[in-house]
Amino acid sequence: IAFLYLFNGLCSSISGQITLDNASFEGETQDATMPVGWQACAKGTTPDILPGPWGVRLEASEGDSYLGLITREDGTWESIGQRTSKTIKAGECYTFSLMLATSKEYAGYNKAIKLRIWGGKTSCKKGQILGESSYVNHTEWKRYEFKFIPDVDINYIIFEAQHMDGIYFDYKGNVLIDDCSEIKQCERA
Repeated sequence: IAFLYLFNGLCSSISGQITLDNASFEGETQDATMPVGWQACAKGTTPDILPGPWGVRLEASEGDSYLGLITREDGTWESIGQRTSKTIKAGECYTFSLMLATSKEYAGYNKAIKLRIWGGKTSCKKGQILGESSYVNHTEWKRYEFKFIPDVDINYIIFEAQHMDGIYFDYKGNVLIDDCSEIKQCERA
């Protein structure tokens, strides 16, 4: 009987978490390759599985590989997304974290940018900003944590590379992403 209670408790705690497929962007390192489990959400999105291509040499924070997204001088950026394992419920509090860095060498896409995280009801549909990093100008991995309460139910998450605010020209930049956590419910403040 004690085993049953332990098993039920374990299943309850696991069932409360929302996961992402391939949350560490594992795959064969190469340029212009969509990581397994993810899809392009902006025109011209050709993410890179790193390290290796474009002179990027930073070792992965977790596993063997990670993702690189860029912004361009023509005002475009890369964006990828996927369906979450469960619905993120409106009005509930959630936490989520991931590792971010930048590379000073990235085939000319070398400037600091930020990461914007969107939630949506349908594939690649940006409904609500769930989080936004500060400008990622460090070349070592750092964990960024986000806490959010969605206005509507969310079934998709989107990661979008973005230029710095207050800059009146578009530029070539990069952000490196690895080790996405589970999305967990939290207490409202």
